[in-house]
Amino acid sequence: MAKTTRKKKTEPEPELAEPAPVAHRWAPRLRLWAKRVLLGIAAFYAALILIYAVLPVPINVYQAQESLRLGGIEKDWVGWDDIAPVMARSVVAAEDANFCNHWGFDMKAIRAALDEGRGRGASTISQQVVKNVFLWHGRTWARKAAEAVLTPPVELVWSKRRILHVYLNVAEFGEGVFGVEAAAQHYFGIPARDLTPTQAARLAAVLPDPKVRNAARPGPLVRRRSAQILSGAETIAADGRAACFED
Repeated sequence: MAKTTRKKKTEPEPELAEPAPVAHRWAPRLRLWAKRVLLGIAAFYAALILIYAVLPVPINVYQAQESLRLGGIEKDWVGWDDIAPVMARSVVAAEDANFCNHWGFDMKAIRAALDEGRGRGASTISQQVVKNVFLWHGRTWARKAAEAVLTPPVELVWSKRRILHVYLNVAEFGEGVFGVEAAAQHYFGIPARDLTPTQAARLAAVLPDPKVRNAARPGPLVRRRSAQILSGAETIAADGRAACFED
């Protein structure tokens, strides 16, 4: 009887798994590095906010740029007690009358600026400090977004007086002239602590356009604006809107 041989059933060869796309393999690493970069940036700014809550700001990006462009700048950091109180009131009256009543953003002013289509006028002193100290100048969405992120922590950590003190020491009062002490010396030949109400109002009046306006030789616009600031400084002193930075 003939033997019949059964054919062995061949097992199908296992399919080799296709290698993952390169993008998929690198995605976890990229996410990890992105998180590390963001945490590093956050830690950097957190450290600066804490440091500048007590120490003078040595220089900022814009001052460095202007120093290179002009071959030097005028600036001199002074303590709060070396600034005439009327100067602080004048700047608040001119730039941010509700400074003591908001948490960094003046929502009413922002809505009004949007309704009227104005590009300027909604930034508070707190926002301007963040821009001047930590960021760069320029009307880009990236800068505005960074400003919006950094303003609340600054308001949380710094006192209102500290915010105003830093602002008065870093604001631009003329081409290459930064801070109220340098401005008082440049325009009037006196220290900031000796500024009169009229001189303080004129300095505050040049802030929106410091490269064009002149506090020592005021034109009709600066004179008119100075008169408004003089009145506004008296008003905020009387109605309590200067209480957060005055004794």
